[in-house]
Amino acid sequence: MRAVLLKGHGGLDQLLYRSDVPVPVPTTGEVLVRVRAAALNNTDINMRTGWYSKSVTSATGAAAVPQAAAGDAGWTGNHVSFPRIQGADACGHVAAVGRGVDPARVGQRVLIDPILRPASAVAVYFGSDINGAFAEFTVVPANNACAIHSTLSEVELASFPCSYLAAENMLTRAGVRAGERVLVTGASGGVGSAAVQLAKRRGAQVIAIAGQAKTAAIEALGAWRVLGREADAPRELGSESIHVVIDVVGGRRFPQLLTLLARCGRYAVAGAIAGPIVELDLRTLYLKDLQLLGCTVPDPAVFPALIKYIERGEIRPLVSATYPLAEIAAAQTEFMAKGHVGKIVLTV
Repeated sequence: MRAVLLKGHGGLDQLLYRSDVPVPVPTTGEVLVRVRAAALNNTDINMRTGWYSKSVTSATGAAAVPQAAAGDAGWTGNHVSFPRIQGADACGHVAAVGRGVDPARVGQRVLIDPILRPASAVAVYFGSDINGAFAEFTVVPANNACAIHSTLSEVELASFPCSYLAAENMLTRAGVRAGERVLVTGASGGVGSAAVQLAKRRGAQVIAIAGQAKTAAIEALGAWRVLGREADAPRELGSESIHVVIDVVGGRRFPQLLTLLARCGRYAVAGAIAGPIVELDLRTLYLKDLQLLGCTVPDPAVFPALIKYIERGEIRPLVSATYPLAEIAAAQTEFMAKGHVGKIVLTV
């Protein structure tokens, strides 16, 4: 089969497109999925560059960590074995089933839940800990191949899993309710644009932070107001004016976000594209009774809920560009330029 192999940590030259990769075989409880479309995520770039290593303190997309210094560069802080087929987002069809799986599932259109939950181990991430979607075929547990009934195309459906799961997990963990004011950072990216839609779906008033050129696109997703990345948010909005912050940016503006939070406010984070090392005044944290929530592994009920939102048309895809799998380097180059809104999707 055709697939893109990540040979090791480094630049785009570490991505190797091959047409002779063996097709995986589903074992007991698994299904073989014929991948039709697979979206890009920050996780793909971070894994390739070794950004998850604690030796890295810079923003995402910076120069890659030397292979020898990246022993902790897996998304969970573990060593990564190579070659690895990346890709956390996948839409396709069940092509074959392993023992114990209903053969009637063959031909079913599915979205893959990227969080695998082994019975006796910590969660495993599709496309990082195991081979993923940047290939014609992939194998996952049958429970992770979720049937989807929608008129949307495979490209549109592939834009949902990773970003919308991360966004809905943050909103769920933070307990966002109707009428609350929610600030979303990085609102033009995959997770940010998903969070705008999903917070609006909950009845929240959404304030977004994004590049000014993207204001109209973010407003169209449901944002009540859009601030530029360099805006003085406390001056623009007022201190203690926000109930919940949904953050994927981090970096030097982190203190502003806590200033914005009202008493007993909640801060949820699932990314640090502007840098992982931040300044925290503990007095702000405890005197305001704030909650800081790190969000990675969602409750098992979150992904099935997303499927229902999609099928009912309550959220919509936001695809900025598509590339064939063989042009993954060009796709990642555009992704890292951060000029797009929403998702970049590979056709397989």
